[in-house]
Amino acid sequence: MIRLARPQIGQEEIKEVSKVLGSGFLVQGKNVEKFETKVAEYLKVKYAIAVSSGTAALHLSLMALGIKEGDEVILPDFTFPATGNVVALVGAKPILVDIDLKTYNIDPTKIEENITPQTKAVIPVHEFGQAADIDSILAIAGKYDLSTIEDAACALGAESKGRKCGTLGDIGCFSFHPRKAITTGEGGMVVTNSKQLAEKARALRNHGMAIKEGRNSFEYAGFNYRMTDFQGAMGWIQIKKLDEIIEKRRALASSYNALLKDLKEIQTPFEKAGNKHIYQSYVVLLNKQIKRDNIIRKLRERGIETTIGTYCLHCQPFYRKNYSYRDGQFKNSSTAFKQSLCLPLHIKLKPVDARKVKDLLLKTICMGM
Repeated sequence: MIRLARPQIGQEEIKEVSKVLGSGFLVQGKNVEKFETKVAEYLKVKYAIAVSSGTAALHLSLMALGIKEGDEVILPDFTFPATGNVVALVGAKPILVDIDLKTYNIDPTKIEENITPQTKAVIPVHEFGQAADIDSILAIAGKYDLSTIEDAACALGAESKGRKCGTLGDIGCFSFHPRKAITTGEGGMVVTNSKQLAEKARALRNHGMAIKEGRNSFEYAGFNYRMTDFQGAMGWIQIKKLDEIIEKRRALASSYNALLKDLKEIQTPFEKAGNKHIYQSYVVLLNKQIKRDNIIRKLRERGIETTIGTYCLHCQPFYRKNYSYRDGQFKNSSTAFKQSLCLPLHIKLKPVDARKVKDLLLKTICMGM
């Protein structure tokens, strides 16, 4: 089986994790602090707060910004549901916007028409490791005094005009799920240059607790979103390898591009000028005549693991029921949801594997059309 994704975990990570397990000090501690420091240094931000997942990072960001019931938050329709779910969890209303079908990112030209007096924030998602049009989004946010939360779950190391994704808005959020470039199993990170937001996020992740006059003081109704110390140990080892991992992923993506470029049935990933795409996922778009789900099933039968790109939220029962969205409301997102196909990409993938994926994909498409 050629797997969709495989994390790179070496002996150094195993050794450091074993040390933590042997120490008996397992909850958030010095290894988490070291991981936070290394992430902040890598991104050149002032503050990094490690948490239990990328979803937790998004949730804490909204809480830190004071987003609440009655507020509205704009986000792309084509994204993993966590992006919208956290908005609902704080009582706000997710306002969905269609995407640019070339980049799979939110279409900035459709944002302003969705802004109301209740709009308080926008969440651009750097989908699949490609930077969203962040300059346009920040200009709109500035015009209407909106907060910006970058969902950079897939984009640690991705760049827009030489600037790291996740560092350009008010807050950036990252994930360390095993499908990401580096992993801590589960885990996430909130980053910001605002001392006030960092302090609130740090307190909220740990039951709302802050240190006042040398004593614990519970300032908020917070959560237990802490990262374990063995995850932190794994994280600070992993981030040392990040740039090398990204370059290998980009090289594999280039190989795929060369193999697939002449197939008229497939749109290969687009890398916008000025961006550095890290290819957390290598997602192609199949012609509408092709039944994508059949392709996934047939490739699995032939030993190739693939999956959909991600979800269009307006098609999901929760969003239809609670916000009156209807199927097909967002044309580009609907197309991407139905026709996008994520191919295997990880640094253990060999060129011969990529060629096999291409050959079997073409064969499967030809048989199915």
